[in-house]
Amino acid sequence: MNFYIMTLFPEMVMDGLHTSIIGRAVNNGLLSIEAVNIRDYAFNKHNSVDDYPYGGGAGMLMQAEPVYQCYRALEERIGKKPRVVYLSPQGKTFHQEMAEEFAKEEELVFLCGHYEGIDERVLEEIVTDYVSIGDYVLTGGELPAMIMVDAISRLVPGVLHNDVSAEFESFQDHLLEYPQYSRPEVWHDKRVPEVLMSGHHANIEKWRREQSVIRTAKNRPDLLLKAELTEEEKRLAEEISGCKAGDMGL
Repeated sequence: MNFYIMTLFPEMVMDGLHTSIIGRAVNNGLLSIEAVNIRDYAFNKHNSVDDYPYGGGAGMLMQAEPVYQCYRALEERIGKKPRVVYLSPQGKTFHQEMAEEFAKEEELVFLCGHYEGIDERVLEEIVTDYVSIGDYVLTGGELPAMIMVDAISRLVPGVLHNDVSAEFESFQDHLLEYPQYSRPEVWHDKRVPEVLMSGHHANIEKWRREQSVIRTAKNRPDLLLKAELTEEEKRLAEEISGCKAGDMGL
């Protein structure tokens, strides 16, 4: 899978994404990540890409032409119109199903705004998806782009050593992940749950599922609206959350 990140700060993006699992996947040829500097497409001697907004107001606005020329150069290299994600608090909130959808693309372009944003005219012309990572405002789109690249990359076959792990983590079935334990068996007088030491795989899976329901009911009951629960699990969620199953929409 090929990621292209249109940004004013390519070093920030590449330094963060060329480490750990994502960096290893790039080195192994499973992913390609390229930060494209929008300033390279500025049309003045100072490589300036911003100007005052019409109508007044605080701050500066990224101009349409450098962004457009940067996009056109990428479009020509890719050989088709790519999917372009603009990172904006006005977009739909990023979630796991969205990551799964984006992971099906061969090429994905991220557009990172800065200052007070980007001239609306170029957004209308090139952006296919508006995405937010949460209800707060950051100084630019670079961190959200890095978060999305990380989440999407983990779903690309071969990126994780154990591909099964991507299928059973938090949010995959609208439940939070169950608690996990490693050696030693006793730490600070706290023991690993006996069921995990039993070697009985069916009981272990049952325990893990119950723990996922309990943890979700405690911490993120809103996720239960989409989860497929048995009647027993609904009663468990109701007991933990203190709400009736009907009140939770179950």
